[in-house]
Amino acid sequence: MRLGELEQHTREAQTIDKTRSSTVVTVLVMACTLLSRLLGFVRIAVIGALFGASGTADVWNAVFTIPNNLRKLMAEGALSSAFIPSLSASLVEDDSGLEARLITRKVISLQLLILVPLVILCALFARQVVGILLAFPDAQKMQLSVSLFRWVFAYLFFISLSAVLMAVLNSHGIFVIPALAPILFSVCVISATLIFYRLLGIYSMVVGVLGGGIAQILCQLPRFLRMGYDFQPDFVFRHERFRGILKAWLPVLGSAAIFAVTQQIAVLFASGLEDGSTSALSYALVFFQLPFGIFSISIITVLFPRMSRQAARRDTEGLSESVSYGLRYLMLLLVPAALAYILMGEQIITVALQRRAFTAAGTLRTSRVLTGYSLGLFSLGGFTFLQRFFYSKHDFKKPLIGALVVSVSDILLSLWLKETRLRVTGLAVANSIAFTGGFILLLVWTRMTLGTLRRRAIFLTVGRMAASLLPFVAFILLYNRFSRQFWTPGSSLRNLFLLLAQVLAGAAILLGMYWLLGVEVVKDLRRRKGRS
Repeated sequence: MRLGELEQHTREAQTIDKTRSSTVVTVLVMACTLLSRLLGFVRIAVIGALFGASGTADVWNAVFTIPNNLRKLMAEGALSSAFIPSLSASLVEDDSGLEARLITRKVISLQLLILVPLVILCALFARQVVGILLAFPDAQKMQLSVSLFRWVFAYLFFISLSAVLMAVLNSHGIFVIPALAPILFSVCVISATLIFYRLLGIYSMVVGVLGGGIAQILCQLPRFLRMGYDFQPDFVFRHERFRGILKAWLPVLGSAAIFAVTQQIAVLFASGLEDGSTSALSYALVFFQLPFGIFSISIITVLFPRMSRQAARRDTEGLSESVSYGLRYLMLLLVPAALAYILMGEQIITVALQRRAFTAAGTLRTSRVLTGYSLGLFSLGGFTFLQRFFYSKHDFKKPLIGALVVSVSDILLSLWLKETRLRVTGLAVANSIAFTGGFILLLVWTRMTLGTLRRRAIFLTVGRMAASLLPFVAFILLYNRFSRQFWTPGSSLRNLFLLLAQVLAGAAILLGMYWLLGVEVVKDLRRRKGRS
């Protein structure tokens, strides 16, 4: 009996140690994602300065949303969510990697069969597609939308192929190289816009987006090929594991399609509101996705393959620790980020965007939308993470039902709130409420599936986080009050310095409190540093 208990304790210790070792890898991925998102800020600052917060910028933001949403069906969303668990399981069962290379060829071949005809058809029938998805009252805006759409839709092909390479590398435990790919994308867009703006106008963005899509493939290609993978066509789809991927992909595709349609409906609603509403929605989403991308996506990127391997080994103890650790990690990072946006959103938008064609009215509208989204930042991160938990167990029904609940709630609330005084901000508030409900639903199902969520550890984390947030929020409020006399409207070096001082000091206070109170993530980093 004692021997059995000893073995169980050993397995638990190994599981916890492996999960904690993910912290260092996650931090590296976060660093790459941070650089990518900062470049994303530069990208939207360039767009805002050159094209403003309405007019042409409205058109570009609305058009680019279409392939950007569809990539969640064929790229890092649906296909990767179905592909990674099967690829991870094949690597567990077959160390040679032959099976993994075979199903990868089939996945790429399937993408070619779907995407090449789709891109061609959308180019031929661009007017009809845009007429369904966008509702600009200005005929010139609609005409520009059609023209831009014909060119930029090809981005979907490049980003989808890049996502397969990323899924393969992640399944092999390689995370940093794929995390560098979005950095190249932003560099390409910024460079092309600045170089070709005078010659091509808004079409300089098309050059940057297509060039950035190709660059993301080239970044990952050498490592992909060195591991023995290739692009040899394989259209023989009668393969058990590949058919399992297709079977899994359909419900995941359903979930992703529901969200893509819902987001496109939000753009449709925004395009029918006051001029500048679409841009406010798009710009706010870029800022909102900074902490979501850096923290949530980085954590999911590292833990999703791990959970898939644990599920393949039927390691319930390991899964429970991974889920609990992931949720605690998300809470410690996303809740403070949301509070920072709510309390400092207007200053952030002012410094980042308010120059030249981007006016104070655009800043105010965008900051209000950002506040609305921030209310649901942790809920979105938690919902997305728990989706991946169920995907790792090949349970695709619950995430699909959750997606339906979120989307129906989002659309109904949006129809109501956009007609109130909130206007475009109402679309963001509706999204936050809907994801909060969806997260609670998936959390209940996760508890029922695992039997435990290590509630004691979660409650301890909540308590320590709450205590840490008190001085953090107090500092931000006091700083806002006493810095008003130095603040001047618009983007300037003085305002940039004031904002950086506030952000850095606030972060130092929060991390200091986390360290004093023994928050787990900080302890893990210190432990790993001590071992190295």
